[in-house]
Amino acid sequence: MKSFLTFFFFFTSIIVGLSQENKSTATSNVSIIEKEFLIPNLNSINHKIWVYLPPNYKTSSKKYPVIYMHDAQNVFDNATSYAGEWKVDETLNELYKITKKGFIVVAVENGGEERINEYTPWPHKKYAGGKGAIYIDFLKNTLKPFIDANYRTKKQAKHTAIIGSSLGGLISYYGGLKYPKTFGKIGALSTSFWFSNQVEDFTIKNGNNKTSKLYLLVGGKEGEDMTAATQKMKNLLLKTGFESKNIATKINPEGEHNEAFWSSEFLNIIQWLYTIK
Repeated sequence: MKSFLTFFFFFTSIIVGLSQENKSTATSNVSIIEKEFLIPNLNSINHKIWVYLPPNYKTSSKKYPVIYMHDAQNVFDNATSYAGEWKVDETLNELYKITKKGFIVVAVENGGEERINEYTPWPHKKYAGGKGAIYIDFLKNTLKPFIDANYRTKKQAKHTAIIGSSLGGLISYYGGLKYPKTFGKIGALSTSFWFSNQVEDFTIKNGNNKTSKLYLLVGGKEGEDMTAATQKMKNLLLKTGFESKNIATKINPEGEHNEAFWSSEFLNIIQWLYTIK
């Protein structure tokens, strides 16, 4: 846990900016939308929104499922990432070539040192935080309607995913369970369940879900506390009434708490959540 906390606080202390020394690795179908979003009652930061469009978006009239993600600085571009990117754009481009399945990805930049506040639904005695409900309500009530109005999206919950890692995994887990009629698919990767024991009461209250799909991922090298907490939350969900067929749990023995691990597993997560073979 000590090494994880060192990583965690070094990560959250960084306000990630575009590095002039690094060449952008984002593909041509990724852009940052012109409009920036200030989230009332959260902080005074204007949040940039990155959007990935499927390769055939401009040449078709189709509507597409939407994946909402956090930590946009790390999702598409090595030049803006903290410690490497997820390569979501390259992964989905390759998936499209093979299957012709396309997705829109909407990724919200974190607020740097405000990241803890944004991605934690409950406060921690030592590490503070606790404004995650405001952030999730912004995704549900402001950002998603904006995206649905400006892009060709499949709006229903069964087509809408929310995916993140670490604290981003915690806020994805929270948002997906709190609003199953908005986010019907959840990817909770290396989730910081340790941040607050209130997650257990929240799970009991919101876990009786018959329609949502949830993918839980953790790496064996993240420590026994992380793997045990992930398994504990799965068991609690099942006791609460979450459909067992709708939960996938993977513990990768070689997985570490970093973007390289999450990137390597992203394709499997999307294939399972959207039943792509």
